[in-house]
Amino acid sequence: MTAGESEVRADHPPLAGGSLVMAAIALSLGNFMVVLDTTIANVAMPTISGDLGISTSEGTWIITAYAVAEAITVPLTGWLARRFGEVRLFTACTIAFVLCSILCGLSGSLTFLVLFRILQGFAGGPLIPLSSTLLISVFPKAKANIALSIWGLMTVVAPIFGPILGGYISDNFHWGWIFYINTLFGAFVGATSWILLRNRETRIERSRIDIVGLALLILFVSAFQVMLDKGRELDWFESRLIVGSAITAGIALILLIVWELTDDEPVLDLSLFRSRNWLISTITLALMFGLFFGNIVLTPLWLQQMMGYTATWAGFATAPMGIFAVVTAPIVGRLLSKIDPRLIVTYGMVVLGISFDMRAHLTAQADYWHVAGAMLVLGAGVPACLVTLTSLGVADLPADRVAAGSGLQNFIRIMAMAIGASLTSTYWEHMTKASRAELVSTIDPSAGLSAPASLPTGASLPVFSRVVDGQAVMLGTNDFFAMATILILLFAGVIWLAKRPKGPLKQVSH
Repeated sequence: MTAGESEVRADHPPLAGGSLVMAAIALSLGNFMVVLDTTIANVAMPTISGDLGISTSEGTWIITAYAVAEAITVPLTGWLARRFGEVRLFTACTIAFVLCSILCGLSGSLTFLVLFRILQGFAGGPLIPLSSTLLISVFPKAKANIALSIWGLMTVVAPIFGPILGGYISDNFHWGWIFYINTLFGAFVGATSWILLRNRETRIERSRIDIVGLALLILFVSAFQVMLDKGRELDWFESRLIVGSAITAGIALILLIVWELTDDEPVLDLSLFRSRNWLISTITLALMFGLFFGNIVLTPLWLQQMMGYTATWAGFATAPMGIFAVVTAPIVGRLLSKIDPRLIVTYGMVVLGISFDMRAHLTAQADYWHVAGAMLVLGAGVPACLVTLTSLGVADLPADRVAAGSGLQNFIRIMAMAIGASLTSTYWEHMTKASRAELVSTIDPSAGLSAPASLPTGASLPVFSRVVDGQAVMLGTNDFFAMATILILLFAGVIWLAKRPKGPLKQVSH
């Protein structure tokens, strides 16, 4: 921390009482609002596509556009905060996010909806890391981990509520309301944050814009996200678009790294990789969150395609994860000052492994409570990983680099989510097809198919085929969760490459 930074921070003592409570609620809801929009449109996408008269494949651009834009601005947060101030940037992004959300809901064509989703993603990206750094700054130093626990809780709970709200709204109201609800969140977040924090602005530094670095970042993220989102649909590298996107992303990434390492004022602070604990915690977080988000994507798909759940009930089946997440997040925050954080992360990974293993043994006859029970267990492990790894990542960073460190870490986490979702869907489909082929090969064609007498003549074969399809989907799902169980336990070993902090993590810097 520089002397100048110390003077700036000294003028802004922690908040207390009602002001602290309101600021914590506003900042955590800002994070919740943005993360919610990463999943809320997924289940409503078929409804939106039908209303706009477009195909489902065209409708996926609604999701891709937001993901690309958000991923671009998240790692730019540190630079933007230094140039405009954290509080001004947070407030301006909140207002812009709300306005773009309203415009998304009013859109009458795919072109305008994609355009406003891009702008919405640009505005929402900085809110994710800024909400965490501002939360840390308003809490007393000894309770900084409680701030990160609140932030982590919102990051975990928001993707759960997305499918629930998206499914319920698309089933009962106009799809535009999945965007209009941001107005309620945003008005409270923006007004409360500005009233309580406007006199706590951070130092502003004027610096040139790294145009080349910014252009390479946009090119890399755009090409990479297109490759992930369209790869499964276009049979991956059988498509020229996917091959071209992969080559473009690879070249852009190499050039971006070389340029940022040699530029005097880079848009991305790659020197953060020199911090061992930041690097190891970020790698562990990316591995864990990629697998976790793959589970979040797969579970509703399985429930809707095989188990006959509606979008709303699929959301309710995954919602129990939030129960233990709410309970354990503050507990983790308190334990960070008393227990080796590497042990807490290992505990979280093991709990995730138990939840995955529970689902690896489900059958096609599993009821709601079997699914909900596994998700309930999952919630007990996620905060232990997310909160601890986030806290460990910024603990060794000076105050003036926390925003940059948090932004780059969140960027890598978001990219890991995209990779995890894409690879999970691809693996699930592959294993389902392989399981079906194996089941069909074991069927004796000379054996007669018995069917209920109520079925019309010749209907037994289609019915039997649907039964085989259902079992193949179940086996593919079991295979994924069996693999996920092994992987998450292997990932638990990565955190032990980090150094044990010299003191408790309550020393997280403001």
